[in-house]
Amino acid sequence: MREHSGLWERWDKGEAPVGSFTIITGETNSLTSEIHNRMPVILDPEDYDPWLTAADTTVPQTLLQPFPAQLMTAFPVSTRVNSVKNDTPDVIEPL
Repeated sequence: MREHSGLWERWDKGEAPVGSFTIITGETNSLTSEIHNRMPVILDPEDYDPWLTAADTTVPQTLLQPFPAQLMTAFPVSTRVNSVKNDTPDVIEPL
């Protein structure tokens, strides 16, 4: 099993450990631009190694491109998805 690193942190100074991470956003593609003015950067699995191991920062920067719209699907979901209290798979089922 390979271990990958990412943009995350674990803070152990309080009563309970806190794990946090970041989502890198970028320009939208034609599908997501109808929903929001930015979208998460999505990497193709073949780009994982260049992203994580590049010694030159220009390599990861070239990967910050909108994910191809034709490889994505959009559909309406319940507004229940807007609350972290609703942590069940049904909140992202198509309406």
